[in-house]
Amino acid sequence: MSRLALVATHVPTYEDCVSESESTLTRQVVETLYADALMLSDEARAIFDLRRRDARPGEYADAELLALSVEGLRTTTRIMHVLAWLLNRRAWFSGELTQAQLDKVGKLEQDRPSDPVNLAQLDPATRALIAESERLHARVARLDTAGPARREMPVQAMHSRIVRAFDGD
Repeated sequence: MSRLALVATHVPTYEDCVSESESTLTRQVVETLYADALMLSDEARAIFDLRRRDARPGEYADAELLALSVEGLRTTTRIMHVLAWLLNRRAWFSGELTQAQLDKVGKLEQDRPSDPVNLAQLDPATRALIAESERLHARVARLDTAGPARREMPVQAMHSRIVRAFDGD
């Protein structure tokens, strides 16, 4: 069977275009973190939705509501920055962003830590959610600092494989 017939019968997948360990691990990490961030954003929406609070007038002090609002905004912003970073990585993996585009728009925004005075006024479940969002941001920040491995885009890698396959003729 000729090389042309082999190339024509085998449609390369993304994983064929890059090394097995590099694509599987990195892509899997991004997908796992993305799922975690989505679940965390849903939990944050439920906890910080002030309209859903069944509070009687005067049940919460103004300082408590202010602390809840401020930390809710910080937490949801933190999670949205993580989601944006992960969506950019997913787009890069699928070939929708070039490395140059990723370098331009793909940096993770710096985290704004929670205020200990505000945290002291919140219930344990809310503090736990905030801490989890900070841990998630820190994990993604470590990945962002490490930077993506420089490699060809999937389409370019596939083109290179085809050129190498026919280079020997």
